[in-house]
Amino acid sequence: MPRFLIDEDLPHLLASFPVEKGHGSDHVRDLSLRGSPDSRVYEVAQQRQAVLVTGDIDFGNLLRFPLGAHFGIVVIQFPSVMRTRELAGQIATALSALDEVVFKGNLIILEPARVRIRRRPE
Repeated sequence: MPRFLIDEDLPHLLASFPVEKGHGSDHVRDLSLRGSPDSRVYEVAQQRQAVLVTGDIDFGNLLRFPLGAHFGIVVIQFPSVMRTRELAGQIATALSALDEVVFKGNLIILEPARVRIRRRPE
């Protein structure tokens, strides 16, 4: 099962949901990485062999974060008006529904009604 690193722009509550589903996860806040540059957050995700889960669309930049060069990046694009618990629950449900092999090296864009996957080159 993949590990997840939850970025600071997502609810801290989300870090507890993957654990319930058998996944390990950490929140950037718990690792004293609040306010760190994207490059540092990305580096820590790679060191921990973790899938980075973020709301920061900058992580969708394939020139900076090429497909196949990481353990997976999930960019969350949910409405900001959702309640924290509802948002965390929907994201956790969507992540749990994805097969483990989908994450490695791929960019996943998670939206309320759809999942888009940019796959690494084979």
